[in-house]
Amino acid sequence: MGDRANILLITSDQQHWSTLGCLNPEISTPNLDRLGAQGTLFERAYCPNPTCTPTRSSMITGKYPSQHGAWSLGTKLPESEHTVGEDFTAAGYRTSLVGKAHFQPLQATEEFSSLESYPILQDLNFWRNFEGPFYGFEKVRLARNHADEAHVGQHYALWMEDRGLANWRDYFRPPTGNNSTQRHRWDIPEEFHYDAWIAEETCGQLSDYVGKGENFFLWASFFDPHPPYLVPEPWDQMYDPAKIAVPGISPGEHKANPPHFAMTQEASPDFSALKESGFGIHGYNSHLHDRDEMAQNIAVYYAMVSLMDKHIGQILDTLESAG
Repeated sequence: MGDRANILLITSDQQHWSTLGCLNPEISTPNLDRLGAQGTLFERAYCPNPTCTPTRSSMITGKYPSQHGAWSLGTKLPESEHTVGEDFTAAGYRTSLVGKAHFQPLQATEEFSSLESYPILQDLNFWRNFEGPFYGFEKVRLARNHADEAHVGQHYALWMEDRGLANWRDYFRPPTGNNSTQRHRWDIPEEFHYDAWIAEETCGQLSDYVGKGENFFLWASFFDPHPPYLVPEPWDQMYDPAKIAVPGISPGEHKANPPHFAMTQEASPDFSALKESGFGIHGYNSHLHDRDEMAQNIAVYYAMVSLMDKHIGQILDTLESAG
């Protein structure tokens, strides 16, 4: 490997800045705290877009959504876009992405194909024989679902089968499985949670690269704590909702914002004009919640972060052991 640096990139999805134990005593994240203590903790960091595909595409291209073309959910990052994976590969690095990509939409069109769409998403014969390249990454291990969402498949489904969970579909929503929508506790065994899969795949590849003396750019891309808010036991009991601070809206908070911000605080807002404009985004609905319900959701959200933190610790331990 010589004197060249190796890069291990670990990302989460929709994790609020305050969900670090070093910033918030309500939550336990010893491994993320460990990273913060050993490195640099950014207190004013901003993403280029509030949704997945645009921001993820910006991460690998170094461009704003207005430049790379994946400007919203449901769009596709053009495969012609130059990515950081290509740069590392050209420099002689091994490149790999494990977990969530979301560079392509769930629904393909005649003009825009998508490996992250139905039906290929659940064509396990295809995924058993495909590992890349994908947007400049030489090797990928992918999944597309958040918690029990129906669009489970790809390499994560193969991993569950290979680990003996033949009935993996039973833990996911219709039409993939027969599990009705769950609340708070996901009944999948912890050892088959996608956090465990991402950690196992990442640790295996990391050890392989180090063992062969190869430089690497390895991305461990976690899905949580993106909703739905579900976590396996015993993590669902880790935090007491009664002891959690629940945020609220301050009077006049949205006074200087566009009108649709304040509309989210109405019981039945009418967003039809915005939805029909072609520029509709997630969140065009009432954001009013029962306080007890919100406290329960935050408790599960914290638990999702803590479970992820456990598996991040496994990756960090493997990295440290590798020297």
